[in-house]
Amino acid sequence: MDMAKTADELFTFLRELGIDTATREHPPLFTVDESQSLRGSIPGAHTKNLFLKDKKGRYFLVTVEERAVVDLKTIHHTIGASGRVSFGKEDALMELLGVTPGSVTLFGLVNDLDRKVTFVLDEPLTEEQIINGHPLHNAATTSIGKDDLFRFLEATGHEPLVLKVSI
Repeated sequence: MDMAKTADELFTFLRELGIDTATREHPPLFTVDESQSLRGSIPGAHTKNLFLKDKKGRYFLVTVEERAVVDLKTIHHTIGASGRVSFGKEDALMELLGVTPGSVTLFGLVNDLDRKVTFVLDEPLTEEQIINGHPLHNAATTSIGKDDLFRFLEATGHEPLVLKVSI
């Protein structure tokens, strides 16, 4: 396996695509509650990311707004998974997205060179102009414009499934 990209390599990739982002460093954040209290006033929608695996070994990265509620018992119907889903294991997370638990982010798709992960974007997020995620580690938040996010996804070879997965 190739080494996972660093945050600096992610930023270089984005710059090469002509994508401007803003990144604010902060103490490492592991939960939505921590992020809400520590991150300050970063504009835009903040995200929560679920790394899921189905019964046939397919992986999904589901990105929703941080306060969104997702029913893990029924989401497989919406996202087209085979049977109920569970959280992907830590080694698969590192192998496929190059991140550790607590740092799961849509920017991790830059490391999924074989496109083994299906990306699901919760439909309400497409109404936001700015979307925030961790830049491959949880000690910073990177803001990206919605249109630029779609350009990033296209450049990584990930066609997003835009579906209403939140309740």
